[in-house]
Amino acid sequence: MELPIPFNVPASLTSAAYRAQQATLRLPIMLAHTALRLITPEARRPTSEGLIALQTRYFELLERDLENAETGLYPKSLLFQFPIAKHAWNLPRFLADIPRSYFRARERKHDDLPKDVDRERYPAYFRRTFHWQTDGYLSRHSAEVYDVSVEFVFLGCADVMRRQVIPPMTRFTKHRSGRTPRILDVACGTGRSLAQIATALPGHQYFGIDMSPFYIEEARKTLADVPETTLLAENAEAIPFKDEYFDIVTSTYLLHELPRKARRNAVGEMLRVLRPGGLLVIEDSAQLVESPELQLLLEDFPAQMHEPFYADYVKDDIEKILAGLDMAETSTERCWLSKVVHGIKP
Repeated sequence: MELPIPFNVPASLTSAAYRAQQATLRLPIMLAHTALRLITPEARRPTSEGLIALQTRYFELLERDLENAETGLYPKSLLFQFPIAKHAWNLPRFLADIPRSYFRARERKHDDLPKDVDRERYPAYFRRTFHWQTDGYLSRHSAEVYDVSVEFVFLGCADVMRRQVIPPMTRFTKHRSGRTPRILDVACGTGRSLAQIATALPGHQYFGIDMSPFYIEEARKTLADVPETTLLAENAEAIPFKDEYFDIVTSTYLLHELPRKARRNAVGEMLRVLRPGGLLVIEDSAQLVESPELQLLLEDFPAQMHEPFYADYVKDDIEKILAGLDMAETSTERCWLSKVVHGIKP
């Protein structure tokens, strides 16, 4: 169930409805964050300058979201696609997990995974309770509560940030003709990014890979009504498609969870399966190179959320990774706590 908003209304009414929606999501979540900080005194509070930067960047993201919809880079319906019923159903399960996550963090139990997991199937860097969440990425429960958990962390803006990969794709496909373009989402998770992409760019062929079979199972539910969709439980370091198969390759929030060598291997694979002249779009956490004003937040995040490779990631500029792989022309856009880097493969 999503909010039933008509889209033939004036831009001012769309803007007002959208702002009201985001405020309704943001304010109670902020109160919950404040309460959680009371029981985690080790967390450092951002400086006043950092808080101002966070607030400024947050509202810039909302303005960009509205502008993208108004200018036709994606449908206005995406502004109101927040799955209220699904998140309401899973919210109690997520909230019940918070005490377990808290004590897991206190005890530094970074490998507290289900006993029936075949650990040999996954690389060591994946066998972790990322974010201190129950089961890491390796259970059906984890996959089912993941989306509501990240919306909680990001004040109801997780999907807003995810869909910032769409504008470069819309511009790229606008004047294309010929065969149906193929789009691959690497580390597709529960399928939220692909679902938004399919809404904005219908009639394409959609592919997604993710290391977790449980998240792929959840993605199949998310994308059940999207035709021509192929989802596989595979490693981004060994994408199971032939060279130059895709017109567009995207990846959202993968690189910060990989060690440096695996990070480069994954990007190299994305470029291998992308055709010459194809579009690569990577979204991930902000980095120090373009967001020095967020330094305290970026430095604290890995300790609070168990992101073991994040401290290296924030200093490992994505554009420089791409330049090292002969991707000469790229551009970067800031998206609140994230960044979008995109370019055309030579």
